[in-house]
Amino acid sequence: MKSTSILMVEDHKLLRAGLRSLFDETDDISLIAEAETGKEAVEKTKLLKPDVVLMDIGLPDISGIEATKRILANDVNQKVMMLTSHINEKEVMDSLSAGAYAYVLKDINTELLTMVIKSIKDGAIWLDPQIVPLIRDKSSCFIPQKQNSRAAFRAQHANLTEREYEVLKLVVDGQSNSEIANTLTISEHTAKAHVCNIIQKLVVDDRTQAAVKAIKEGLV
Repeated sequence: MKSTSILMVEDHKLLRAGLRSLFDETDDISLIAEAETGKEAVEKTKLLKPDVVLMDIGLPDISGIEATKRILANDVNQKVMMLTSHINEKEVMDSLSAGAYAYVLKDINTELLTMVIKSIKDGAIWLDPQIVPLIRDKSSCFIPQKQNSRAAFRAQHANLTEREYEVLKLVVDGQSNSEIANTLTISEHTAKAHVCNIIQKLVVDDRTQAAVKAIKEGLV
């Protein structure tokens, strides 16, 4: 399987070092370059054409949002995902308007981050559950129309059990199998089995896609 190539755009050296270490240990993700400024990101993206650009918002020259606009002006098919600590309605909306495929907060766990990166490469859109309430009622042009309630979601996916709904909500929250097991006081093996059943019943390929589907259809 071809690895997912990424360009990391981040001006904080410590965070770059941490992400670099994570990607060095991930077989199917390849960090091909780093950039500390927005303008550098635009030039390196144009030159290297990574599968995914990890873009911080607060950069020392132009913002990550402006850099995203310039990157997509050069190549409309380029995948950019925002990786930021900002939970700000305007920045969320501006990022999505600029063409970002994902808005991810930096407190995301590493397992979910790698899965989001790979799903973005394949064309998925991913929004951190913490920012969904900021845009849910703002515009239907960024994410598909949602159901109004959990009941509506359950009506569409009636084959999910009550326990599987509980597990799915924790998957959306970014919990790993071991964290789900601790939260629900079940074994990790049982948690993994529930996640596998959910993936199968929702007709998706992995837990990230299951989380995305749950967000789009109004579970959270």
